[in-house]
Amino acid sequence: MSQPPKLVASGQPGCTLAGIPVRAQPAVGREDSHLLAPVFAPALPEASPPPAAPTTPSSSTSHQLLNRQDSAQMSLPLWSCPRPCPLLSLHSCSASCDSGNNWAISVRRCPPLLECLPLLLLPTSLASLAASWLQEDCPGLNFAALVTGAAPSQAALWAKSPGVLAGQPFFDAIFAQLNCQVTWFLPEGSKLAPVVQVAEVRGPAHRLLLGERVALNTLARCSGIASAAAAAVKIARGTGWTGHVAGTRKTTPGFRLVEKYGLLVGGAASHRYDLGGLVMVKDNHIVAAGGVEKAVQGARQAADFALKVEVECSSLQEAKRAAEAGADLVLLDNFKPEELHPTAKALKAQFPGVAVEASGGITLSNLSQFCGPHVDVISLGMLTQAAPALDFSLKLFAEGATPVPHARRP
Repeated sequence: MSQPPKLVASGQPGCTLAGIPVRAQPAVGREDSHLLAPVFAPALPEASPPPAAPTTPSSSTSHQLLNRQDSAQMSLPLWSCPRPCPLLSLHSCSASCDSGNNWAISVRRCPPLLECLPLLLLPTSLASLAASWLQEDCPGLNFAALVTGAAPSQAALWAKSPGVLAGQPFFDAIFAQLNCQVTWFLPEGSKLAPVVQVAEVRGPAHRLLLGERVALNTLARCSGIASAAAAAVKIARGTGWTGHVAGTRKTTPGFRLVEKYGLLVGGAASHRYDLGGLVMVKDNHIVAAGGVEKAVQGARQAADFALKVEVECSSLQEAKRAAEAGADLVLLDNFKPEELHPTAKALKAQFPGVAVEASGGITLSNLSQFCGPHVDVISLGMLTQAAPALDFSLKLFAEGATPVPHARRP
């Protein structure tokens, strides 16, 4: 049986389709195309004269299609890159071969992950949060409503600082509580270059203004976190490091869903969402349990097969004891870079299956120093604790008029 013809492709290193390198074809026709996950398709084969007879590919050709089985059609996974990006979209593809030994490969593009992130948010949770925020801001009488009245109005949402747009589901939920409609002009995750109109909100004047500050605060905070997360991921990837940049559980009470969502939009991992997402044994747990071994033993009993156990360690010896006791992850907390990397290397040499997380004192300015081949996760509390909010404003404008960010009143 003849072998399929070889395909020669140029493209992104490490990305293959059934063993064939693929090239990225960015989305076109949208201003935000640089933000969308690329569509991966096999590169075109080099032009060559048709062979006189079926041939076997040269041994120097390392990337080939799978051997065909008499014109069989196969479903092949597309993304098998060892350095996956969290913002890559999901794809499926198929390959078929005709009697002339010609391959046809089709790739179907699914929605980018950024477009799917809002699906993670439970509608009832969004509505409940939005209602509680509005209730907090106006628990009694809204006297300003007497000033504005209930005339149909429209307002333009302006982004006035650079960063990443995040938080649209929360913004929408707030105005949905007030029977106002939001139309977005930029998708979630867009890179913002000030000054740009992001959306338009329509509804009764008194309700637009009732939701204004709550919606702006939420959007500004979420976008700020997404911007910081995106900056951290960019720094880490710039070093060639392929691990996970993550946030922490150091979030604002009552606002965690917004902040964790912002991390995801920025391309970072959210880490555990709550105490039930991962059994984390910290220093106080170890003291209370009477030692690392006892603490891990108790954690393993509680976690059974469903949850992983992570142990915070302050030395290589403690990390080895935790790994020996059955920890899945070891958190090397407050290690300096010159201490972190040899410790992680020594731990991995003895326990290669244990994941290593670095945390404590890590900021955007020193993040690159913590990126290393033996570190799997780097978590930064500053992503949710110290990220500056982006600047947004909501400006009413007359029907038929052109919205402007800084309208002058007569």
